[in-house]
Amino acid sequence: MKVLFTENYGEEKFQKIRDLGYDLMYIPERKIENNDEINLAQVLVTYNPFSNLDIDKMKNLRYIQITSVGIDQVPKRSIIENDILLANNRGGYSIPMGEWIVMYILEIYKNTMNLYNQQLNKIWRVDYSVEELCGKTIGFIGTGTIATEAAKRLKAFEVEIWGVNTKGRDTDYFDRCFSTEDMDIVFRECDVVVVTIPSTKETIGMINDNKFKIMKDNSVFINVGRGNIIHEDDLIKNIRKFKGVALDVFEEEPLSTENSLWQYENVIITPHNSWISNMNKDRTFNTIYSNLKSYIQGKNINNIVDIKKGY
Repeated sequence: MKVLFTENYGEEKFQKIRDLGYDLMYIPERKIENNDEINLAQVLVTYNPFSNLDIDKMKNLRYIQITSVGIDQVPKRSIIENDILLANNRGGYSIPMGEWIVMYILEIYKNTMNLYNQQLNKIWRVDYSVEELCGKTIGFIGTGTIATEAAKRLKAFEVEIWGVNTKGRDTDYFDRCFSTEDMDIVFRECDVVVVTIPSTKETIGMINDNKFKIMKDNSVFINVGRGNIIHEDDLIKNIRKFKGVALDVFEEEPLSTENSLWQYENVIITPHNSWISNMNKDRTFNTIYSNLKSYIQGKNINNIVDIKKGY
């Protein structure tokens, strides 16, 4: 069975794939284009070669394993029409993203940006505005792997953790869960609201002026999901009510230098960086290896994506 990789995981790891029974080809993503050999591939392991690679010409292709969690880059029509199995890297970046969430909640409550600025300006001044995280209620919009990894770590701070998912099903590490229909309870009562859900036709624009208005004064808002889930203008309109806002994703990326979010002292901006980790490549390869092993053995693979749902 022919498998095409567009990322180099090194000869030792590639040999493990060959030992499973695959005929492995490696072509860097930036150089890839259709040819007779590539078009014979039955499995494609990749991130985003689709501007140069036409999968409609790959008549043997039956399974695509992408190394991202999001699927915005994939040619959905071609995958559906050619009945190609698509799996993503769900959970592959959840640990660093969970750590990012914990870090910036603490940064906001401990007012570390102010302390960093004092250090830069050689100012010795005690900051009495810092607060404890202990006893706060933290609500997650989404209870998937990112939220779960963050909730698992936040438990050590003796906080109450609430979550929102489609049906309000109970989820490990969450003290209470609410359905999407009841999410206003979370916005109204939580001290911190963290958005972790993917971008789908149902979630785009979900968080708007109505949601921001019912949040507590001096609360915290965090988004690591997708930028288009929130109405950025509505957030800006309500920005001064928040103790702090931490954003890793935006409606347009890179964020324009003209965007007014840059000017607010209570806003932390990071450049879609929450997923970065020194462990990413090993963790991603482990997912790839496990799925390729299952696929060649005729077993079910993990992280199959429902194209119509978008995740």
